[in-house]
Amino acid sequence: MPRLRIAEVFVEHARSAPTREALYESLLQCCTDMGVRYFALTHHIDFGREAGPAVRLHNYPPSWEEWFDEHGLGRSDPIHRACNLASVGFAWSAVPNMIKLTPDDRCVLERAYRLGIGEGFTIPASVPGEALGSCSFAVDAGRPFPEEFQFVCQLIGGFAFEAARRISGSRAILTEHPPILTDRQRDCVLWAARGKTDWEISVILGVSHETVIQHLKHARERYGVQKRALLAVRALFDGLISFSDILKR
Repeated sequence: MPRLRIAEVFVEHARSAPTREALYESLLQCCTDMGVRYFALTHHIDFGREAGPAVRLHNYPPSWEEWFDEHGLGRSDPIHRACNLASVGFAWSAVPNMIKLTPDDRCVLERAYRLGIGEGFTIPASVPGEALGSCSFAVDAGRPFPEEFQFVCQLIGGFAFEAARRISGSRAILTEHPPILTDRQRDCVLWAARGKTDWEISVILGVSHETVIQHLKHARERYGVQKRALLAVRALFDGLISFSDILKR
């Protein structure tokens, strides 16, 4: 089957997949068509300790999942950490150049290899308001990853994660009651995130000191938080402000 056709067929199935099992079978077929052995869709959370709807669907060896959860690697896994520094898919062989690997990181990668999980390719999945996630594909240990399919993996990964979010219910939770800030409240939150005091914000925006205080108070109430730092974090998660907005001079 032509490479792009593999992605097209998957997207057709993923958009209407009614269950985890249906999505699982579609991903297995993609792996077969591309000549890879494993796939993994997951939010980067500690599944042993954190509750709530989240994405997790894979065909890795059961012993890997058990060991992974036992050591609470959902957030610290080196492949997951590398996702924080990428906006497109990356080969696992590139990870040592993306993050500084610790002895524990090397232990994680070596254990995966001993269990039969070889070279892989991971596509980051970032949705405001949710933990970071990813879709990964990997070959059997000792085999080269088919680089000609990396672009196809990129296409499949995005649609696979979105389908998994829909099926798991995590997408519905995010959109139930999103707090909405006014433009002026957002401006105040942005300048507060840049480290400005209420008085400095009032000068920058050309409004009274009391107005800024009230804007930030109402923004905190909408999010149900007490601290300015948490307010900035929530606004970042919701995509109302971005890191580039905060760091812009």
